[in-house]
Amino acid sequence: MEFGQELSAIMHRDPAKPIVEYKGRIFSKGEYAALADRINALLDDSSVSPSASIALITRNRPLHAACILGLVSNGRWLTSVYVIQSSQAIAQEIEESRFAAVIADVDDWTEPLMEAACRCGSLGISLNNDDSIGIDAAINLVTGLERLGPGPFREMTGEAGIEILSSGTTGKPKRVRFPTRMLVRAIDGAIASSLTGAEPDILVWPYSGIGGICCLVASAALDRYTCLLEKFSVEEWVDAIERLQPASVTGVPAMARMILDAKVPKERLASLRYFFGGSAPMTQDLQQEFESAYGIDVIWAYGATEFCGTVISWSPDLHTRYRQSKAGSIGRPLPSIEVRAAHFETGVVVPPGEEGFLEVLVPVIGNDWIRTTDIVVIDDDGFVFHKGRGDGAILRGGHKILPEKVVDVLRSHPAVLDASVVGIPDDRLGSIPVAAVELRSGVDCPSPDMLRDHCRAALPSPQIPAKIEIVASLPRTTSLKVDLMAVKLLFQA
Repeated sequence: MEFGQELSAIMHRDPAKPIVEYKGRIFSKGEYAALADRINALLDDSSVSPSASIALITRNRPLHAACILGLVSNGRWLTSVYVIQSSQAIAQEIEESRFAAVIADVDDWTEPLMEAACRCGSLGISLNNDDSIGIDAAINLVTGLERLGPGPFREMTGEAGIEILSSGTTGKPKRVRFPTRMLVRAIDGAIASSLTGAEPDILVWPYSGIGGICCLVASAALDRYTCLLEKFSVEEWVDAIERLQPASVTGVPAMARMILDAKVPKERLASLRYFFGGSAPMTQDLQQEFESAYGIDVIWAYGATEFCGTVISWSPDLHTRYRQSKAGSIGRPLPSIEVRAAHFETGVVVPPGEEGFLEVLVPVIGNDWIRTTDIVVIDDDGFVFHKGRGDGAILRGGHKILPEKVVDVLRSHPAVLDASVVGIPDDRLGSIPVAAVELRSGVDCPSPDMLRDHCRAALPSPQIPAKIEIVASLPRTTSLKVDLMAVKLLFQA
């Protein structure tokens, strides 16, 4: 059986078994399977081609999860669309991509989205999480978008799978396609990052990214009970730990900082032995503080959308053996994964101990080495040490932000001559983006809040500068490039 068929068979097995909880409501496997079947029935009845690209405006909610599982198990192409955008930006993405069907929460069917889907002739499907309604009403056609238009629609080629916007680790963010069969890696990763592979999972990873989708598919394939959090909340997360008593959890560095800042009593986390994590570097100081405060071993990993998950990681065994001698490392490559460091300019592989751009070979993806913009050192024992980002990306609580993208949006404002965006340290989030803006002469001066609103209309919320300073002129080097260090000092001062 193919992966999708195997997943469908597991989902329809043991229908009475509790499988997901969300805000106090518990879903059985039978309910989840029925929801997954419902989404496929609507698409089939509306004659949506199996090769058509289907958009899901993704939230961490049960119906969205059921739709992902239904599409994956039925061999359909799914494109995840970020919900952390303005309604106008979402509508623009829908219209530019010409999806055959658009699936969104009832609250996300705004007027701009309705108009964009109507112009494309897309089938509209609404998700309603109201507990009091039945399955047919929970997933239903949108009034006015009940029929598939004439198109043309975006068609996908090759093996069905999932399309996700990359985070920018290997360059400019782009949609990355993953054949469904590659999600087998997610199941292996889930087993590696827990003690049994089947203990309860407290999910905080967003379903819009590869990490969240991998966790979702792995939990479904392993029949793993999941407590789904729409977003991370210290109290909600701690409450779930106390009720479900897992021995391990997964998360990002910002979570560890928020837990420490909230002074969560050690006894409330008594069941935990391991905190597995990734998406952003965990500093040595933060790891030591967290481990000392709670007696929980921090097991970190490195991955990217382009790799379909984790490629380098610590393990409990490596942590026991090398925690002190390899402090600061992001771990070793996983089995079957190869890594190397390449010279920044020539691309020639550098010897152990020298800095270079990380390159990764993932056999399940292909035979080509994937080059990242992460600067690393690989030692003689194969441990990888992350030294920074070659492209200047800002890591804000696990979200990777490319300064150039924010600068382009600021420059599009009619009053802005030029702008510079840099990251400055933040105790809770690791770093935050800030912007210095130089205005055109003879224009009405917009306020920093007006410029932030301008950014908000085109960018996801994590990319909005936390602060904007309007300056008479941007500091520049002798070659007339913006002096980024001087910009940082402006905000630090």
